[in-house]
Amino acid sequence: MRKLGEILRDRGSRYAVSGGPVAGRAGVEAFLAELKREKRYAKATHNTWAAVLTEGGAVKGDDGESGAGAVILKMLERAELRDHVVVVTRWYGGVHLGGDRFAHVVTCVRAYLDDLGRAG
Repeated sequence: MRKLGEILRDRGSRYAVSGGPVAGRAGVEAFLAELKREKRYAKATHNTWAAVLTEGGAVKGDDGESGAGAVILKMLERAELRDHVVVVTRWYGGVHLGGDRFAHVVTCVRAYLDDLGRAG
């Protein structure tokens, strides 16, 4: 499991990104359960995620952040990253961010993909 921690803050909201290889939908569920064992992730407002699975195709979850899973999924498809889940975590800061929240999801996923590429 790769956790990049806090990537950015905006109007009180904090964003982090994490991810790792998974095998099927059961692997995604196990990854999410493992992530949420850490109290700060369990208490997060949203843990949005997506994965492109060899067995099962594209899967995503918005966790109350409508549309965020689709943004992550589109980026994973473009990067041709298979059997790997990426989770963008948001701790809500009390101010609605409107469309900026999607830009923040993109920033987080881009940071994750860049870090993954550097790790090679």
